[in-house]
Amino acid sequence: MRGVIRAIADLRRGIPVVVQKSDRAIVVLATEFAEVGLRPLTDLGLAPDHLAITGQRAAVLNIPPTGEDAVVIALSPHIDAATIRSLADPTSDLDHPMRGPFRVVQREPGAAIEALTLCKRARVLPAVVFAELPADANAAAWAAQRDLLIADAEAIAGFEVESARTLTPISGAHVPIADAEDTRIVAFRPADAGVEHVAVIVGTPHADTPVLVRLHSECFTGDLLASLRCDCGDQLRGSIKLMHEVGAGVLLYLAQEGRGIGLINKLRAYALQDQGYDTMEANRRLGFEDDERIFQPAAEMLRHLGFTHIRLLTNNPDKVAGLTRLGIDVVERVPHAFPPNNHNQHYLATKARHGHKL
Repeated sequence: MRGVIRAIADLRRGIPVVVQKSDRAIVVLATEFAEVGLRPLTDLGLAPDHLAITGQRAAVLNIPPTGEDAVVIALSPHIDAATIRSLADPTSDLDHPMRGPFRVVQREPGAAIEALTLCKRARVLPAVVFAELPADANAAAWAAQRDLLIADAEAIAGFEVESARTLTPISGAHVPIADAEDTRIVAFRPADAGVEHVAVIVGTPHADTPVLVRLHSECFTGDLLASLRCDCGDQLRGSIKLMHEVGAGVLLYLAQEGRGIGLINKLRAYALQDQGYDTMEANRRLGFEDDERIFQPAAEMLRHLGFTHIRLLTNNPDKVAGLTRLGIDVVERVPHAFPPNNHNQHYLATKARHGHKL
């Protein structure tokens, strides 16, 4: 897992990473950093002749589906970095709605799928420009000679779940807060020293009674700045207040900003929403799924805290189903809705269209 964490760090710094799958390997550069040029690949003596994007982004570009999670496009030797970046970044989509024709490589995408997953874990746009190493190349030796990290495709694919499974409570303290003075905060860290999550324990919940639980994905704009574009701040403060009123509860504050796409990409999605797209459409234009979150961190945290029978404070049936699959007994779904304002009516309507019980 530590190898994947280090590969994520390099990808975010614009450094190429080698991704190996079976006996083949590709050298990838996050397309987001192609704006500064393709020299990180060409300096290695490689021809960056392929672009991989997600099926969601390919659909935006009117590329026929291939049935794979990654669509690989052959690049002309004369294509410039700005054009490559524009294929991944939807900023100018309305100015250039048709970008084809493209020559899609009709073959199994190999490690390109895991390379895009690595981008998602790095919270950058899920698109890579890459070059293949020759079939007879020793990828590990080639990477070592050039001081590049090599990441195994299987490790990348299972990284998020495996990291969550190693979450361990590291420290905790009594932290009185405005709506619930009898509150304790416990911080969890995975073995790979990756993403940390926090449990806010209100009162003294008992494991022999189903405890009131809220899974709350962090929202910088809503939780901290009281943004009116969403209902996150209302849900955060409202859930803690309710837990105090009923005597006890557990709020899991999860590092899954923007439904798992990260703050920068969420702001990109906001910019697209200003152009008229709804929340889910904006995510797809960026190349993401409607919701990139997993429920493994929440399930592991609840087990560590001793709570496997819960009353879940949510309007999202997917949270109920997700925790149930992971062995948490959700005995009741407790509604958790707040009145809309002039800025979040469309946002809430989109949630309702996608199954939220509002």
